[in-house]
Amino acid sequence: MSEPKSSARSPSTPKPALDAVMADKAGNPLRRALWLDALDRQLRPHLPPALATRCRLANVNGEHLVFLVDSPVWHAKLRLAEAQLIDAARSIGLKVTKVTVKTAAAPPPRSPAIDNRNGPHAVSAATHKGLRDALAALQDAPARPRQGS
Repeated sequence: MSEPKSSARSPSTPKPALDAVMADKAGNPLRRALWLDALDRQLRPHLPPALATRCRLANVNGEHLVFLVDSPVWHAKLRLAEAQLIDAARSIGLKVTKVTVKTAAAPPPRSPAIDNRNGPHAVSAATHKGLRDALAALQDAPARPRQGS
Protein backbone atom coordinates (compact mmCIF):
# COMPACT_ATOMS: atom_id res chain seq x y z
CA MET A 1 0.00 0.00 0.00
CA SER A 2 1.39 3.36 -0.89
CA GLU A 3 1.44 6.22 1.51
CA PRO A 4 -0.65 9.27 0.76
CA LYS A 5 1.36 11.98 -0.91
CA SER A 6 2.08 15.06 1.04
CA SER A 7 0.33 18.13 -0.16
CA ALA A 8 2.61 18.89 -3.08
CA ARG A 9 0.37 21.72 -4.14
CA SER A 10 -1.20 24.23 -1.87
CA PRO A 11 -4.86 23.79 -1.13
CA SER A 12 -6.86 25.78 -3.60
CA THR A 13 -9.64 28.04 -2.52
CA PRO A 14 -12.89 27.76 -4.43
CA LYS A 15 -13.48 30.42 -7.05
CA PRO A 16 -16.73 32.34 -7.12
CA ALA A 17 -19.03 30.78 -9.73
CA LEU A 18 -18.99 33.80 -12.04
CA ASP A 19 -15.17 33.93 -12.04
CA ALA A 20 -14.97 30.22 -12.77
CA VAL A 21 -17.33 30.46 -15.74
CA MET A 22 -15.75 33.61 -17.12
CA ALA A 23 -12.23 32.13 -16.99
CA ASP A 24 -13.21 29.25 -19.25
CA LYS A 25 -14.05 29.27 -22.95
CA ALA A 26 -17.61 28.42 -21.91
CA GLY A 27 -17.88 31.98 -20.59
CA ASN A 28 -17.84 33.49 -24.09
CA PRO A 29 -21.65 33.69 -24.42
CA LEU A 30 -21.84 35.23 -20.97
CA ARG A 31 -19.13 37.78 -21.82
CA ARG A 32 -20.98 38.65 -25.04
CA ALA A 33 -24.28 39.06 -23.17
CA LEU A 34 -22.63 41.37 -20.64
CA TRP A 35 -21.02 43.36 -23.47
CA LEU A 36 -24.37 43.70 -25.26
CA ASP A 37 -26.04 44.80 -22.03
CA ALA A 38 -23.36 47.45 -21.50
CA LEU A 39 -23.83 48.69 -25.08
CA ASP A 40 -27.59 48.77 -24.59
CA ARG A 41 -27.14 50.98 -21.53
CA GLN A 42 -24.87 53.31 -23.52
CA LEU A 43 -27.17 53.61 -26.53
CA ARG A 44 -30.61 53.94 -24.93
CA PRO A 45 -30.01 57.39 -23.41
CA HIS A 46 -29.69 58.70 -26.99
CA LEU A 47 -33.31 57.76 -27.69
CA PRO A 48 -36.47 59.64 -26.71
CA PRO A 49 -37.46 58.53 -23.17
CA ALA A 50 -40.71 56.81 -24.20
CA LEU A 51 -38.91 54.85 -26.90
CA ALA A 52 -35.96 53.94 -24.68
CA THR A 53 -38.26 51.97 -22.37
CA ARG A 54 -39.82 50.02 -25.26
CA CYS A 55 -36.72 48.66 -27.01
CA ARG A 56 -33.64 46.64 -26.20
CA LEU A 57 -30.38 46.02 -28.04
CA ALA A 58 -30.44 42.35 -29.03
CA ASN A 59 -27.26 41.98 -31.06
CA VAL A 60 -24.47 43.63 -32.96
CA ASN A 61 -24.15 41.73 -36.21
CA GLY A 62 -21.21 43.09 -38.17
CA GLU A 63 -22.15 46.63 -39.11
CA HIS A 64 -25.77 46.23 -37.98
CA LEU A 65 -27.32 47.01 -34.64
CA VAL A 66 -30.27 44.71 -33.99
CA PHE A 67 -32.96 46.02 -31.66
CA LEU A 68 -36.10 44.33 -30.32
CA VAL A 69 -39.34 46.23 -29.79
CA ASP A 70 -42.70 45.02 -28.54
CA SER A 71 -45.07 46.40 -31.18
CA PRO A 72 -45.18 47.73 -34.74
CA VAL A 73 -45.71 51.28 -33.44
CA TRP A 74 -42.39 51.24 -31.58
CA HIS A 75 -40.80 49.56 -34.61
CA ALA A 76 -41.71 52.59 -36.73
CA LYS A 77 -40.57 55.06 -34.09
CA LEU A 78 -37.23 53.30 -33.69
CA ARG A 79 -36.72 53.36 -37.47
CA LEU A 80 -37.14 57.16 -37.28
CA ALA A 81 -34.39 57.29 -34.63
CA GLU A 82 -31.97 55.22 -36.74
CA ALA A 83 -29.62 58.14 -37.50
CA GLN A 84 -29.36 58.99 -33.78
CA LEU A 85 -28.48 55.39 -32.94
CA ILE A 86 -25.85 55.13 -35.67
CA ASP A 87 -24.22 58.37 -34.50
CA ALA A 88 -24.28 57.21 -30.88
CA ALA A 89 -22.81 53.81 -31.79
CA ARG A 90 -20.04 55.43 -33.81
CA SER A 91 -19.25 57.76 -30.92
CA ILE A 92 -18.46 54.75 -28.72
CA GLY A 93 -16.28 53.07 -31.35
CA LEU A 94 -18.63 50.76 -33.25
CA LYS A 95 -18.46 50.77 -37.05
CA VAL A 96 -22.21 50.67 -37.55
CA THR A 97 -23.96 51.49 -40.82
CA LYS A 98 -27.47 50.12 -40.30
CA VAL A 99 -30.07 49.50 -37.61
CA THR A 100 -32.27 46.42 -37.88
CA VAL A 101 -35.45 46.47 -35.82
CA LYS A 102 -37.36 43.31 -34.99
CA THR A 103 -40.75 43.11 -33.35
CA ALA A 104 -40.82 40.46 -30.62
CA ALA A 105 -43.95 38.52 -29.72
CA ALA A 106 -43.41 39.30 -26.03
CA PRO A 107 -42.05 42.51 -24.53
CA PRO A 108 -38.25 42.64 -24.44
CA PRO A 109 -36.79 41.69 -21.06
CA ARG A 110 -36.18 44.57 -18.73
CA SER A 111 -32.90 45.33 -17.09
CA PRO A 112 -32.40 43.63 -13.71
CA ALA A 113 -31.73 47.05 -12.22
CA ILE A 114 -35.28 48.09 -13.20
CA ASP A 115 -36.96 44.82 -12.22
CA ASN A 116 -35.31 44.61 -8.79
CA ARG A 117 -36.19 48.06 -7.50
CA ASN A 118 -37.59 46.52 -4.32
CA GLY A 119 -35.07 43.72 -4.10
CA PRO A 120 -34.90 40.38 -5.86
CA HIS A 121 -37.45 38.75 -3.54
CA ALA A 122 -39.92 41.61 -3.17
CA VAL A 123 -43.53 40.59 -2.52
CA SER A 124 -46.70 42.59 -2.90
CA ALA A 125 -48.41 44.15 0.10
CA ALA A 126 -51.34 41.73 -0.28
CA THR A 127 -48.99 38.72 -0.24
CA HIS A 128 -47.18 40.10 2.79
CA LYS A 129 -50.50 40.62 4.65
CA GLY A 130 -51.70 37.12 3.72
CA LEU A 131 -48.52 35.53 5.03
CA ARG A 132 -48.67 37.55 8.23
CA ASP A 133 -52.33 36.54 8.79
CA ALA A 134 -51.53 32.88 8.15
CA LEU A 135 -48.65 33.00 10.64
CA ALA A 136 -50.87 34.67 13.25
CA ALA A 137 -53.52 31.97 12.75
CA LEU A 138 -50.92 29.24 13.27
CA GLN A 139 -49.63 30.88 16.44
CA ASP A 140 -53.16 31.27 17.87
CA ALA A 141 -54.18 27.65 17.18
CA PRO A 142 -54.07 25.41 20.27
CA ALA A 143 -51.48 22.68 20.14
CA ARG A 144 -53.02 19.26 19.42
CA PRO A 145 -51.54 16.05 20.82
CA ARG A 146 -49.92 13.86 18.19
CA GLN A 147 -51.54 10.57 17.28
CA GLY A 148 -49.66 7.55 18.45
CA SER A 149 -48.12 9.36 21.46
